[in-house]
Amino acid sequence: MSALIYLIQTLFGLYQALLLLRLLLQFTRADFRNPLARAIVQLTNPVILPLRRILPAVKKVDTASIVAILLAIAVEIAVVQLLLGVGMPGSTLLLRSLAHYLVELVLKTYLFCIIIYAVLSFIGQDDFSPARSMLASICEPVLAPVRRVIPPLAGIDFSPLWVLIAIQALLILIR
Repeated sequence: MSALIYLIQTLFGLYQALLLLRLLLQFTRADFRNPLARAIVQLTNPVILPLRRILPAVKKVDTASIVAILLAIAVEIAVVQLLLGVGMPGSTLLLRSLAHYLVELVLKTYLFCIIIYAVLSFIGQDDFSPARSMLASICEPVLAPVRRVIPPLAGIDFSPLWVLIAIQALLILIR
């Protein structure tokens, strides 16, 4: 049973991360001609497009993407609870779990994006990479304010390290 729960949580978590990446790419106005961004859009379209017919965007905020993320988290919580035999959680507990999962998802997504972005910055700095381009549009809005406070020392940018430490501390706090 625990293997099935692990599998469900992993698959839902990966899809939730894709939905969140799509939303973050929209917020940062990333280039959607990027092959990775297009792949994310194509993988998430089956959920987002039907929701867009019901939920219009509010200014620059894609409400369909936000609702899709929340629905994916709620379905994961419900399926896991039912498999454990606990039953459906009450509305208050469900909302708390939903908020907790959402904050954790955002922090973990940024954690992995910044780690991959930092590693890619050391590999082939002169080569164009669709992954580096997409990750730059997601990570730079978070790293730039830290760079203003702590500039690169001896040509090495330590801003990803400080942001990763802060994210890890926040993950510990919310647990």
